[in-house]
This record gives sequence, structure tokens and C-alpha cells, in this order.
Amino acid sequence: MAMLVVVTEAVPPRLRGRLAVWLLEIRAGVYVGDVSRRIREMIWEQVEALAEGGNVAMAWASNHESGFEFQTYGENRREPVDHDGLRLVRFLPPQVN
Repeated sequence: MAMLVVVTEAVPPRLRGRLAVWLLEIRAGVYVGDVSRRIREMIWEQVEALAEGGNVAMAWASNHESGFEFQTYGENRREPVDHDGLRLVRFLPPQVN
């Protein structure tokens, strides 16, 4: 079991409802829980199937150097990058309309 945090933005209500089955929504769109790897992977499958045009970040405790791992779904200015085996976040420039 490992601590899991999921942050959603602009996702459909049905995904938020699915997340609430497994995790506690502590703020609008912010879910936390202590789940197994199998449940975490099932939750991510739900994210990929139901997030539509929204975006999601999921982070969980691990034994990596940083103490956690994360993955993202959807478009966002924050883009994960691998730097010598360490996952970091790069900010993309703002889009001009």
C-alpha cells in the first residue's frame, strides 16, 4: 500500500465519481488515499478512459530517490521530463491566443 494523490482539472463528473469510490476528495478535484499498486493502475485506466479533454496528475509514494513517482494525462503547461533518471517538470511557455 502506498499514499496516492490525484489532482484533476476540467474532467467530467463521472470520472470524479469514480475517483471518489477509491479515494477521499479533500478539496475540489484533489483526491488522496492509501491503495495498492493494482488499485492505482486500475484508477489510472479509469483516468485514461474518462478524462476526455481534462487533465490529471497522479503521484504516489515510492522508494525512488525523490520518494515518489508521478504521471500525467492531458494537456497542461507542466510537462514531465526525465533528467538522468530523475523525473522533473518543465514549464512550457504560455499560449498566446
